Amino acid sequence: MVKGILARAASAKQAKIDHERLTSLINSMADGVLAVDKTMKVVLSNGAALNILDVNNTLKGRKLSGVVNLEDKNKQKIDVEELVTGTSTSTATRDLLLKYDDGSSINLYLSIAPVHLGYGGAGQQGYVLLMRDITHEKSLEEERDEFISVVSHELRTPIAIAEGDISNAQFLADKTGDIEQVRSALKEAHSQIMFLADMINDLSTLSRAERGKLTVDVEQIDVAGLLQELKTAYAPQARDRNLEFRTELIDGVKVLHSTTLYVREILQNFVTNALKYTQKGEVAITAQGVPKGVRFVVEDTGIGISKGDQEKLFDKFFRSEDFRTRQTNGTGLGLYVTMKLARLIHAEIDVESELNKGSRFSIFIPNLGD
Repeated sequence: MVKGILARAASAKQAKIDHERLTSLINSMADGVLAVDKTMKVVLSNGAALNILDVNNTLKGRKLSGVVNLEDKNKQKIDVEELVTGTSTSTATRDLLLKYDDGSSINLYLSIAPVHLGYGGAGQQGYVLLMRDITHEKSLEEERDEFISVVSHELRTPIAIAEGDISNAQFLADKTGDIEQVRSALKEAHSQIMFLADMINDLSTLSRAERGKLTVDVEQIDVAGLLQELKTAYAPQARDRNLEFRTELIDGVKVLHSTTLYVREILQNFVTNALKYTQKGEVAITAQGVPKGVRFVVEDTGIGISKGDQEKLFDKFFRSEDFRTRQTNGTGLGLYVTMKLARLIHAEIDVESELNKGSRFSIFIPNLGD
């Protein structure tokens, strides 16, 4: 009899030790853990679960439906107790929303497993719920899906046009020998291929920027020479569109200490947009020496940008709903990449614009190393 008492005492002590170890293990987990009995009352929870559910007090003894408010991806309410009791084998889902009292919600990973809640085979039946906030992961997934959709769509059009124009040029060369028509078809194909090249350049730069692979190599930039490069590159495009293209060096500024590649790409993106969205008038670039750097200004007499669009101008994939903007190709990546590069070299960008009157982008680029 004494041996039986001692054995039971030893067993109870071991069970207590096992319980403490299990509790310690559960509390060390980053994922939220809830254990509920058959009546859907919470019998065990960890700190992570309290954080996810945004509660400060113990959950023990509370009904599951009173602490976990779920919706599906279409924001339709889900009976969490019915969901749990309908689970006969371990299951998991990433398509739930956890709703809070203030109306906000998070994306929730939820795993449900039927278990024995005691410590040994005779334990009470119940369920263990594993929870994780996957809002950030879901956001990245949505962004990735949007990225693939936008890029696929934007690639398809210029490829189809270029392929058609090249085929047409081949046909004309074989059948008519009309050089002017062949030249026109090839010119259009070339413009589409250049659009693709610009897109690939943006995607490459964006990829490196997102992965933190861009580096800043400070060098002396000849400001007058840079303006001349831009004029040589873009004046012909302006002439083709019957636009005036001006560059101006104010106060004789000579040298900027920054990264030529990034400064040039930032200015090129603004100039390209100015030319694209200006039907008449001019596009102008000025450079002026200011304390601690150079201020570049790119101005145009184009279609302008609404106040609402100005707030989203540098967002990834943003393109204005203005029909005049939609008439031209674009991925909505150019200015997003521009802002990434600007931050990398500590540049500051200001936008002034009015619909139908044009836009003015002021870009202050500091001397790095000062």
